[in-house]
Amino acid sequence: MGIPREDIIIDSLALTVATDTRSAMVTLETMRRVRDELGINQTLGASNISFGLPDRDVLNGAFLALAVAHGLTYPTVDVAKVRAFITAADLVLGRDDYAMRYIKAFRQRQQAQAASQ
Repeated sequence: MGIPREDIIIDSLALTVATDTRSAMVTLETMRRVRDELGINQTLGASNISFGLPDRDVLNGAFLALAVAHGLTYPTVDVAKVRAFITAADLVLGRDDYAMRYIKAFRQRQQAQAASQ
């Protein structure tokens, strides 16, 4: 249809693991296949995975890092809550030479914490 690949974004849909513990694995496998077979951008409402469960930030952070590893390029997230997970995932996946973005984000969190005290 003439739409450039970079203008296409697929959402593989994350369902809560509270009702189906395999749902996260299905989403991750779908994302891997989209990345490997289509090579296009992906979005995802990452916090859907933890709906109905306690300590959602922990689940969301773990799932988000895995989703990035499986091809997530445009997460739908609260940046303030997940920036540390994204910068850590990028570092671990070899996407942050010399840990420059990771260290910069760490220093910014330190400064913000010091300013709020």
